[in-house]
Amino acid sequence: MPSFDVVSEVDSHELSNAVDQTRRELENRFDFRGVKTRVELEGFAITLAAESEFQVQQMEDILHDKLTRRGIDISALEHGPENQNIAEYRLQINVRNGIDKDTARKIVKAVKSSGIKVQAQIQQEQVRVNGKKRDELQQTIAFLKQADIGIPLQFDNFRD
Repeated sequence: MPSFDVVSEVDSHELSNAVDQTRRELENRFDFRGVKTRVELEGFAITLAAESEFQVQQMEDILHDKLTRRGIDISALEHGPENQNIAEYRLQINVRNGIDKDTARKIVKAVKSSGIKVQAQIQQEQVRVNGKKRDELQQTIAFLKQADIGIPLQFDNFRD
């Protein structure tokens, strides 16, 4: 029985490269000379820190540009807490990796309501879609690409 997996994954190596490129650009930009900035990556959490909120917003724009160029969808980013004290302003950005339960239920519900004769089931951080015909699976992929799920989706493990 043909099947495929719906996943939402971010390549950690590309994420690391994008953060490094952001760091390098901040060192070379004229408007950031003499400004204490920090761009840190811990797992799938990015921390941006600078002296003011405006500078952090500029850093975020640079980061978005670098992520896009490295092939990482910006919709995978989730803004976390913003902290401000006298010396610096910090922004925490979490990179969503995997499909959470609520989003997986939303995907399953969308597949069932599409009318395509396939079955979808949640398996940990992915959704497995089974069907009798390859064409039905391809229709399901096309349907999910157009659906507004809220996270970037990839389709892996296509078995015939």
